[in-house]
Amino acid sequence: MGRAGTYKQKSKITMKLTRIDLNSWLLQIADQTVLIDPWLVDPLVFYGQPWLFTAYHNTPVVFTPATLPKVDLILLSQGLDDHCHKPTLQQLDRNIPVVASPTAAKVVKDLGYIDIISLAPWQRYTMAEKLEITAIPGAVLQPGQVENGYVLQDQHSQTSIYYEPHLFRPETGIAERIESPDVVLAPVVGQVFPLLGQVLMGPKEAMNLVGALHPRFFVPNAMGDIRLSGILPKLIRAVGSVEEFRHQLTASGMATKLLTPAPGEVLNLADDPIQILSNQ
Repeated sequence: MGRAGTYKQKSKITMKLTRIDLNSWLLQIADQTVLIDPWLVDPLVFYGQPWLFTAYHNTPVVFTPATLPKVDLILLSQGLDDHCHKPTLQQLDRNIPVVASPTAAKVVKDLGYIDIISLAPWQRYTMAEKLEITAIPGAVLQPGQVENGYVLQDQHSQTSIYYEPHLFRPETGIAERIESPDVVLAPVVGQVFPLLGQVLMGPKEAMNLVGALHPRFFVPNAMGDIRLSGILPKLIRAVGSVEEFRHQLTASGMATKLLTPAPGEVLNLADDPIQILSNQ
């Protein structure tokens, strides 16, 4: 991988991305189907404490564990419940390979998964000689615990997607170590937590990411058709909005396009112009 720069046209993009909800996506790339940070069943409860934080889907998600297409890989960025949802993982086939951060790898090991690839930042794994997955430095949840973002690249077409569910960390040298991705999947609406500070990037940080990596497309992450209960949601402060980011991106004159699929919609990135299809 080389230094990022202004987006350069590669071979035709060959990728489909289905938005499930919140941090959950189904990615089809390099003839592989990748399930990202799945939350498909039951409420989402932090640390097993419903009084602290519970999230519910407002409408049924597009896939259940029973209706998913064949999944070639589960990709887990963190060991926290909103990325590594135990009730969902308990209902998936334990024989599906898993690429995970070290903390998430411990969770799936305890759940009985067999084929687990634990990646620390900057480690790589190549799947079926077609799909290269590079872990990049992600959220720092506590001293010594760094979670993952990922770059996934089709080794034939060089199509690539950058997934970072929390914050862009330019100080880690990401812009110097990866090529400009075709697609960025990252937050654009920030969240500030008590004591922890800002844990999700807002419009300002998202624009810094665009300026550093020059992606062709930006797809917002960490958004969903959900409702929340518990003490913690009452204390979280939002920073910015999708429309604010859209305005800043347009005003910047940069070539990156914002794509905002609804839950259940499919981005067919192999088409020109891009098609957004319903998968409901």
